[in-house]
Amino acid sequence: MTGTRNSMISILLICILLSLTGCGNGAISNQGTAQPSTSSEKEVQELSIMLDWYPNAVHSFLYTAQKNGYFTEQGLQVNIQMPAETNDALKLVATGKIDLALSYQPQVLMARGENIPVKSIAAIVRHPLNHLMVPAGGKVKSPKDLVGANVGYSSIPLYEAMVHTMIKNDGGDSQNVNMIDVGYDLIPSIATSKVDAIMGGFINHEQLILAKQGHPMVSLNPTEYGVPDYYELVLVASDQGLKEKPELLAKFVTAIREGQQNVHQHPDQALSVLFEHEDQTSPLDKEIETKSLQMLLPLMDAKDQPFGYQAPESWENVNQWLMNNKLLPNAVNANDAFINL
Repeated sequence: MTGTRNSMISILLICILLSLTGCGNGAISNQGTAQPSTSSEKEVQELSIMLDWYPNAVHSFLYTAQKNGYFTEQGLQVNIQMPAETNDALKLVATGKIDLALSYQPQVLMARGENIPVKSIAAIVRHPLNHLMVPAGGKVKSPKDLVGANVGYSSIPLYEAMVHTMIKNDGGDSQNVNMIDVGYDLIPSIATSKVDAIMGGFINHEQLILAKQGHPMVSLNPTEYGVPDYYELVLVASDQGLKEKPELLAKFVTAIREGQQNVHQHPDQALSVLFEHEDQTSPLDKEIETKSLQMLLPLMDAKDQPFGYQAPESWENVNQWLMNNKLLPNAVNANDAFINL
């Protein structure tokens, strides 16, 4: 009995030792596997982007990318900001205070002419939204009919140059037109007949609002009257930002391509997401934004190229037109103003 008992005790001790050794190895093994899993976790990188205006239909691709986790899949946390002033974004990007901004193709070239180191990394809206608008059924049928008339515009020399180009190209005396700076009062100025036409209003916003208020407009596309077919909205980074974090910016572009594809496939869902980000100081009209998105989608389509693609000839054509109209203080190399990521 004693021998049997001692044998059983010996076997029990061996089992305990093996068990402890096994647990010890298990602990070491678990710790060893825990460390690689931590190091392999995707590090989240922050990027900030400033809109060109308050949130509206054209920004749906951003909010959809955020809502659907496309930024997260790329390891990005994106902070979407509204501008205090629409002219601030490019300077804030150039100084590194924000990473990205939505701006306009001509403004990027003009900024580089002032030695502001910014560069477009994607074309968002590929054609002008800013059209010359005249009352439907009125006396103005084409730009040359504005000779001797009053044209309201929103404080931007670029818009003044566009009007002159359109009138001249249509065979009129481009110097014999009264340009009136109406600031942000484009809608009331044309609705009350204080001016005969406006330049600076967008076909997907001001024109839709005027029609809803009972003032239908005819829009005259500047590209049909000598103004180059420019990118209305572009995504802008700084030269320094592109140098320091090109991979992060490329990931951002990948995410917004997914966002835009989803918007195209599910526009109603995209608008629902947009309205979650409605700014209370600038309330959105569902009817207006629905029509706006319908107009925008084909104008944002790059056809056989990926969303955001930029054509070198577009930049050269706009650059040349700006120089011809003395809107560039210094010569700009068009190829330095953009990059396809």
